Amino acid sequence: MGWDSLYPQLLAAGVSDARVLEAMASIPRESFLAPHQYGEAYTDRALPIACGQTISQPIVVGLMTQALMLTGQEKVLEVGTGSGYQAAILSRLCRRLYSLERHRDLHTTATARFQDLRLRNITTLLGDGWRGWPEQGPFDRIIVTAAADEIPQTLTEQLTVGGIMVIPVGEQYQDQQMLRIYRSEQGFHVEELFPVRFVPMVRGLATGGRY
Repeated sequence: MGWDSLYPQLLAAGVSDARVLEAMASIPRESFLAPHQYGEAYTDRALPIACGQTISQPIVVGLMTQALMLTGQEKVLEVGTGSGYQAAILSRLCRRLYSLERHRDLHTTATARFQDLRLRNITTLLGDGWRGWPEQGPFDRIIVTAAADEIPQTLTEQLTVGGIMVIPVGEQYQDQQMLRIYRSEQGFHVEELFPVRFVPMVRGLATGGRY
């Protein structure tokens, strides 16, 4: 089972942006999994990774990426590096990606994977996702890969005018809603996209770090 089996599932789910599909085809999902999971790399399932986290199912990755409406010129913040799979796909579609992770082991492993895959436009940081990365902001796009119980104001403030944030919001381990938030000169507009279930977005660092 490989990309050829996953591709029609993505199309059927509404992932229709040719650039997104091309980026997903170019990134081997097995590179972000443990060897015993290689046989499941192209199933449309979330899979467990270290630190009690998951690698999102490919359809959700595709839909979230598509929702960012990337043109290739954007400066993007990702909150929750995790395995690095989502970041690797984003790196094919934006100018520069800044990715935050609160778990040291995940941060270290993902950074090494980016180097192995020669993804040179990704900058990583061990940090608190609720704080964002104000030193590198503002950002044209922000993507959050864990569910917040509310929209983090610290992140919306780091969006440029005209920027977009995609984030799952809802109660822990219950049905959540994927939101797309637009920032205009008049304020913020929130659009509901589709229901999801993500691991919770936790404040602070798991194992030490910069702040």
